[in-house]
Amino acid sequence: MTHLTKKKNLLPLNVVASILLFIAAVFAAIIANSPLAPVYHNFLSQELQLQIGSFNLFSHGSHSLTVIEFVNDCLMTIFFLSVGLEIKRELLVGELSSFRRAILPFISACGGMLIPVAVYFLLINHGTPDEKGMAIPMATDIAFSLGVLSLLGKRVPLTLKIFLTAFAVVDDIGGILVIALFYSSEVYYSYLLVAALLYILLYYLGKIGVTQKIYYLCIGVVIWYLFMQSGIHSTISGVILAFLMPARPRMDVGKYIGQIRRIINKFPVTVSDDIILTNRQIALLKQAGRASDYVISPLQSLEDNLHGIVNFVILPLFAFVNAGVVLGGGSELIGGVSIAVALGLLIGKFIGIFSFTWLAIKSKLAIMPQGMNWKNIAGVSLLGGIGFTVSLFIANLSFGAGHPELLNEAKLGIIVGSLLSGLLGYIVLHAVLSRKHTKG
Repeated sequence: MTHLTKKKNLLPLNVVASILLFIAAVFAAIIANSPLAPVYHNFLSQELQLQIGSFNLFSHGSHSLTVIEFVNDCLMTIFFLSVGLEIKRELLVGELSSFRRAILPFISACGGMLIPVAVYFLLINHGTPDEKGMAIPMATDIAFSLGVLSLLGKRVPLTLKIFLTAFAVVDDIGGILVIALFYSSEVYYSYLLVAALLYILLYYLGKIGVTQKIYYLCIGVVIWYLFMQSGIHSTISGVILAFLMPARPRMDVGKYIGQIRRIINKFPVTVSDDIILTNRQIALLKQAGRASDYVISPLQSLEDNLHGIVNFVILPLFAFVNAGVVLGGGSELIGGVSIAVALGLLIGKFIGIFSFTWLAIKSKLAIMPQGMNWKNIAGVSLLGGIGFTVSLFIANLSFGAGHPELLNEAKLGIIVGSLLSGLLGYIVLHAVLSRKHTKG
């Protein structure tokens, strides 16, 4: 086998990220049901401190963040910052940048959020803490769903990938709004006022052409702390920060090409084999590097910088600390919440996405994209039921304080519903997608 053949057989990065996420979740479930369970739970309850004098950055009110709180409230803010950057890019230049492009995935996503909530509502006991989890099955995990879709390779039409990405992005917007509106505790407005002033400062920094990411990130850390103390969930600070990141580069591509050509023409080339560069050569290379930084907008640059750490560090760590469902005691594990969450993801998501897509096209509000048909839309609608990451996040917000048995039920429902949705979606798409594009 040649080196080229080996390279062609490498798995796409989103598939690798999905596999890593799955392994972390399975590993957490195994440990939570092993003799190491006390060590696992003790690790999650350890307090973290980043302290200067009496001030502890990793604190909420008067208590320090535990490991699980640090992951869910701090590291997941970085995840939601990444999500916000992706949403802003899609709104500016992507599939949500015009009414014609956005209408179909928007309508599909609305169905994919409303029907799972309705399924959950019909299946749980009303007037009980179970009601807090209604938003759990409304989420679609972009990384997992695209990872499953990527397993089918070139058989997948580009329009189908775009459709899945677009309705999942709209789904994220819905999830963010739900977290902001329904999962906030008592609000302390003095902290929010200071945070608002800092957001205004960031807005004007962008207006006057400040594109260095370090200023936005340092002020963003301060805003994150203020949100932590305000009662509004801290992850929302990351989303708002994303929308204030400048989307225009300091230098346009035409000027960049001209500057690079001038640098190349000035660059002194020596015939020596000496690996040590001259001061003149180093200065010109640094100038070229700065020009390259200026031609990429802070929004795109930060999104690219965060991609690896989010997909290969933060999300697997989040899965490890949150997916430890305890399987002992079947009568307590399988209940109204676990069934409602699993069916909300598997049945609710499929019916919601597929039926609203059908209504949008049949009513002529939208047209069927080229390369898509009702069979592959059915498969993608099933993939929409993979709600792993954001569903686990909302489950912790719903039941993490005071209802560990319901949180355990919700985790089982999320894992079962997501696995079945991914498996059935793959089977359907494998059966209906044409093989004619796989050659060559």
